[in-house]
Amino acid sequence: MPRQLPPLNALRAFEAAGRHESFSRAADELGVSHSAISKHVRGLEDRLGVQLFRDASRGVVLTQNGAAYLAQLTPAFDTIAEATEAFDARPAGTVLVNSETVFALKWLVPNLKRFTDAHPEITVELDATEVIVDIARYEADIAIRFFLAGAPDGVAELISDCAIYPYAAPSIANQIAADPEKLLDYPLLRDRGGDPWARWFDEINRPDLAARVPQTRRLRAMLAIEAVIAEQGVLLSSADNVKHDEEAGRLTRCFDHGFRQGTYHMLFGEGVLRRKPVRVFRDWLLKETAMFRSGKLPT
Repeated sequence: MPRQLPPLNALRAFEAAGRHESFSRAADELGVSHSAISKHVRGLEDRLGVQLFRDASRGVVLTQNGAAYLAQLTPAFDTIAEATEAFDARPAGTVLVNSETVFALKWLVPNLKRFTDAHPEITVELDATEVIVDIARYEADIAIRFFLAGAPDGVAELISDCAIYPYAAPSIANQIAADPEKLLDYPLLRDRGGDPWARWFDEINRPDLAARVPQTRRLRAMLAIEAVIAEQGVLLSSADNVKHDEEAGRLTRCFDHGFRQGTYHMLFGEGVLRRKPVRVFRDWLLKETAMFRSGKLPT
């Protein structure tokens, strides 16, 4: 007995519109017009005899029937895509990566050419922003986020848990000359909450200096790094965010003692790891950042 299936184009239109809860974004994804998405969805609703979407102030939202139908269709489409990709010797496609600005500009961009050289058939669309995307609605395949404490919810993998150290421009680092007391002669910058400088002095068994730490200046990570490069102070920063500048000679680690404060994780939308290009990028990023997951604190 033949299967009773709605037209494939109608199912694709509904599935994309349901994931985004937007006809416009579904149209962009599938390369068709807004009216085409609307026509396919209305036709599917007529065929099924149920309402799949209802109008909302900012577009459309799924009804209970629509959400239940989408929950069945999305894994089915993912399975079809995964089965099809298995025939490709080299995976092709687009990976949408949303990353916090400092990690994107200071680590991903300087290293991304190695990935594109190895996988020219995979396009990485990188969005550097502090705005938290909704990966559950497929606003990105992968989101890279910093967590000051604790592990994120959902499907996630650790990128970096490396320690933070004092960094300065080489001219200032030479003046400090491994004498922690000389740090107090310069503005002490931080890009994280709390009082990490007092803790750092405590960590090196200099509570006398911890008690003398002046009011520290908090800046966004990108601004803090650039300020230190411009000889405007000393920054406690994790090695991942300054590796490129350190290798280029713009920054110098003043001391070899650090402590952990926060982690970077990759977060994934449900089902995206079924797509081979996403898995390839995930595997590459984990391999490239292995140095930031040492498993032990520096001494």
